[in-house]
Amino acid sequence: MQDDNQARAQRHFETAVSLQSQGQSGGAETSCRDALNAEPDHREALKLLAAILTDSGRLAEAERSYRRLAALTPTDAALHCRLGQIQYRLGRQADALTSLQRSLSLKPDAPVTRIALGNVFETLNRPFDALVCYRDAQALDPSMAEPYNRAGVVLAAIGRHADAVSVFERAVEHAPDSAAVLTNMGDALGAVGRIDEAVSCFERALALEPTLVPARFNLGKALTTMERHEEAVTQFQRVFDEQPDYPDALFSLAKSLFAALRAAEALEAFERLAATEPRLAAVGAGHALKALGRLDEALAAYERAVALAPASPSLHLAISDLRHFGEDDPQTAAMEALLPDAARFNDAERVALHFALAKAYEDVGRYQQAFEQLRAGNAHKRRMLAYDETAVLGQLRNMENVFTADLIAQRRGHGNPSELPVFVVGMPRSGTTLVEQLLASHPRAFGAGERRYWLDLLEQGRAGERFPFGFAALPEEDLRRLGSLYAERLKAHAPQAERIVDKLPANFRLIGLIHLALPKARIIHIRRDPMDTCFSCYAKLFINSLEYSCDLGELGRYYRAYEGLMAHWRRVLPEGAMLEVQYEELVSDFEAQARRIVGYCGLDWDARCLSFHSTERPVHTASAAQVRRPLFQSSVGRWKPYAEWLAPLREALGAEAG
Repeated sequence: MQDDNQARAQRHFETAVSLQSQGQSGGAETSCRDALNAEPDHREALKLLAAILTDSGRLAEAERSYRRLAALTPTDAALHCRLGQIQYRLGRQADALTSLQRSLSLKPDAPVTRIALGNVFETLNRPFDALVCYRDAQALDPSMAEPYNRAGVVLAAIGRHADAVSVFERAVEHAPDSAAVLTNMGDALGAVGRIDEAVSCFERALALEPTLVPARFNLGKALTTMERHEEAVTQFQRVFDEQPDYPDALFSLAKSLFAALRAAEALEAFERLAATEPRLAAVGAGHALKALGRLDEALAAYERAVALAPASPSLHLAISDLRHFGEDDPQTAAMEALLPDAARFNDAERVALHFALAKAYEDVGRYQQAFEQLRAGNAHKRRMLAYDETAVLGQLRNMENVFTADLIAQRRGHGNPSELPVFVVGMPRSGTTLVEQLLASHPRAFGAGERRYWLDLLEQGRAGERFPFGFAALPEEDLRRLGSLYAERLKAHAPQAERIVDKLPANFRLIGLIHLALPKARIIHIRRDPMDTCFSCYAKLFINSLEYSCDLGELGRYYRAYEGLMAHWRRVLPEGAMLEVQYEELVSDFEAQARRIVGYCGLDWDARCLSFHSTERPVHTASAAQVRRPLFQSSVGRWKPYAEWLAPLREALGAEAG
């Protein structure tokens, strides 16, 4: 009888093997169970059944089969390893630990078991134990990619990103076609600032596996870091289309749309986010509405957000930019209540609290208290930054030393002849946004905001090698190509426009390069009273740090270096290459100055330029709220109520202070 059962069990098992080889796993499972009914201890049938159950995701049933197998063959290390792997996937880490350690006691030189044990230690938040396992596996089989891959993940998780890059490089050597390994490598490269290489890794991963959502999402993040926002939008849109519930997919899409100056679409995305992330949605909607000039709606959105997070200094700061504070204002009281416990906030929030309170105090004429808050906020921000004043001012002097009158005369005429670009340059808070807005109100012009394309192009090409020192040796074709690439990037914002404005103030540093690469481009330099300019920088919390603006002495010295470089450009540029506009004259005689600016750009006069505050276009700069209001002169002499506290600035400015 026993022999009959064994024979019957063997026939069922052989049928199961045949069916499984034909892809008929359901029939194979039935035959395995028939075999086990005939002979409950048929090891091969149990193994095949466990494998079928594992493949179909029925892990609890698979675990029971492996337990039976382990009881039947207690010295089979491989079975204990498989049992531990199943228990790990079931979330039963203590059981998995026991099974895998049992397996290693039977076969210590099994790299797969070492890797599986490392996985368990990762889940148990024991990273150093996990690293030991992965390094043991590497020693046992140096050709395996997985122990290097997992070790890299652990190193990245504990903040050792440079070490993670080194380990991932080994993983890629052994598995160059693994999309998962390439994605992990890209993450680590991004964490150490090697963004170009990170993008390359993500693109290689997606070429291998186009549906790998983490690679696409992380590619979007890397492109955002590089300020290639339109490309980031494309990636985040695909992530959202393919996996709408992927963490942060919609939020990242909304943010990238906003950064790409597509504020109306960003607003729609933020509104869709409201069901799951009401606070983030309200904040994002506020930013988008502000950029679109819908200031009352923006204020309402920020107030919804602060109702959900009343102890959020950054939200109070956003609100402060859109409203005027009164005496005994409840919002001022709410912010003051946060001050005694300010240490609980992160650095950025602490700085925001000081700047928001400064605005509230200034609105009611409490200038000493306002300045105390500005001083505290700037001092804290300065401690967060690694500003090298000597290096920064040296870079400005280098521009003078390289872009001499002789060099400009020798290299003139070799650039791209496009008349599309208009550069509005100067110090921040000098009126660059106002000039851009009046030009963008012209039907044949477009305002592209602050574009950092020059930095990207210099980093990518030979012109950036030791810039500016290597510039003199740059071949003519490279200079022309540099101008062409810039013009192409700018044209993508508005293909039908005749003039497109790039109003990045810091482009004043690159005027020599701009003139040679794009000799027909218009350059508009706007100047404002030095004390007003510098104090406005000191009193504004900029998103992009503006490192030199946190200390009055450093700010004044930077301004003097800026004026020195601008004086140099006046000396070496040909007549008519640059138009200079005085802010105070612009606000006191707006139409005359506006006509002058429009005419310089080669455009016919259009009266819509006078109604710049009504122009419907997104504005993303620090002056986004101001340019939505009719012209006002209250900003002239803004520094004067603070005069008694600005001695360090006056001293640093020297003769520039007037």
